[in-house]
Amino acid sequence: MNYTEFINKYATHPVYQAPTGNQLHAKSWQTEAPLRMLLNNLDGNVAENPDELVVYGGTGQAARNPEALLQIIKCLLELDEYHSLLIQSGKAVGIVRTHPESPRVFIANSNLVPVWATWDHFEKLKSNGLMMYGQMTAGSWIYIGSQGILQGTYQTFVACRMKYFKGDLKHKLIVSGGLGGMGGAQPLAATMAGATFLGVDIDPERIIKRLHSGYIDYIYYSYEEAKEVVLKAKEQGDAISVGLVADIGDTLERLLTDGIIPDIVTDQTSAHDPLHGYVPNGITLEEAYAMRIAEHGMYKALAIKSMARHVGFMLEMKRHGSIVFDYGNNLREMAKQGGEKNAFDINGFIPEFIRPLFCDGKGPFRWVALSGDPEDIRITDNALIEAFPDSTDMINWLVKAEQKVKFQGLPARICWLGMGEREKAGVLFNNLVKSGRVKAPIVIGRDHLDCGSVASPNRETEKMMDGSDAVSDWPLLNLMANTGGGATWVSFHHGGGVGMGFSQHAGMVVVADGTERAETCIRRVLYNDPAMGIFRHNDAGYIKAQDNMSTFNLSFK
Repeated sequence: MNYTEFINKYATHPVYQAPTGNQLHAKSWQTEAPLRMLLNNLDGNVAENPDELVVYGGTGQAARNPEALLQIIKCLLELDEYHSLLIQSGKAVGIVRTHPESPRVFIANSNLVPVWATWDHFEKLKSNGLMMYGQMTAGSWIYIGSQGILQGTYQTFVACRMKYFKGDLKHKLIVSGGLGGMGGAQPLAATMAGATFLGVDIDPERIIKRLHSGYIDYIYYSYEEAKEVVLKAKEQGDAISVGLVADIGDTLERLLTDGIIPDIVTDQTSAHDPLHGYVPNGITLEEAYAMRIAEHGMYKALAIKSMARHVGFMLEMKRHGSIVFDYGNNLREMAKQGGEKNAFDINGFIPEFIRPLFCDGKGPFRWVALSGDPEDIRITDNALIEAFPDSTDMINWLVKAEQKVKFQGLPARICWLGMGEREKAGVLFNNLVKSGRVKAPIVIGRDHLDCGSVASPNRETEKMMDGSDAVSDWPLLNLMANTGGGATWVSFHHGGGVGMGFSQHAGMVVVADGTERAETCIRRVLYNDPAMGIFRHNDAGYIKAQDNMSTFNLSFK
């Protein structure tokens, strides 16, 4: 198949799909894998808006524009094992000489010199065609649909369940805003954890997409109808999820007026981007689209003011007994800028629930079957259950995921694995490919939200014990360690999750193609990557991480 035939079959804008099966189109699996994952990110079953190459998170893109995307595809089809492709904010800018165990693709997205790292400066560059917003896994080509955050969201709700509700969310109501590519994981995660869930989004298409993917159970356009259904479900202890088409601030206000205090309140609107990610209170979705173009300054001011109102209602629910936490979208910071001076009285989910896992080198380990066959994921699930018989939480998750998670695009799975576990799983997958038990290579990656790959003072590194929240040496070291280890592609981004100026983070992907070369790289990368989490938290003074330095023989003193 030549280049033109490939484009006609797999990449005719805006219809994209990844090739499947074990037939190569590129020169090796080391370039075929990023090619397939790039196209999978843009598959209409995966991406929020393929027309704009937007994958998730407001404006998180996989490539800068359709022309740049075609050039990237051409380069990946032709790249050999002695060269690597350079991607600058979604555009191929060069090919450098490397070696067979080097990453085949180096990606840098949305990075700006700190003083200029603002949404205003970014938007000027973007409007001139010079930059794109890569989010976390949109621009690093390892997004797997809402499942990508599903297990982490489930993990968070379970941790909340254990900390505040004696291990049981039956007869408990969770209320949250935002049901897009990330927030859309909340309803399924909540019901898997045993709760009743009410999610609110102003855009009905986002909820409809979650219905089609099986992530949410019902959609309502009436507050009264939605309220009646969730209150009845809560009373009966039914773990169901309801999506309400409405403004989240208005909904919280009406719940307070009606004397309904949810057990848990959080939010997953794309609040990190006040221009594209949040619709101000009091205007319609259609009016918002027009105002973003014609009056973007006024729009941002209105959005930030609305976020302050939104957080004000969350704080009121906290005062009435709700467990309220920020789920990593920088809503508190935007609300503070909008006038809610007590916004940070709400805790973030990382220090509240996740940091002990980070001290173990644990984080969101994900993998994708390039064959396109869901049976390959079932085989990997069963192999992990057999390999880790004592990991009860992981086994419970995999069993539930197999029953309840519908795949989007290429079949994929995610589970949280830590130091030692990731390397063992990676080698196991490589052997499955080598033996022919799975039909094509397996892509192994993770979210950038990981134990040692992010500097994000309002999220992953909030309230670090030693005050080193804003130190971004760590994600840079993570990038270098995984480059030196031989990841198949690596990335370094700015602004993912919380917006421009508020985070820096590194990503990595390594491919299990059944070869000895792959096993060598897998062993290095899947050792280095979780070790960075332990190094980072050991240096910050966490006793659990200090103990793990000895447990995993990481000490050098």
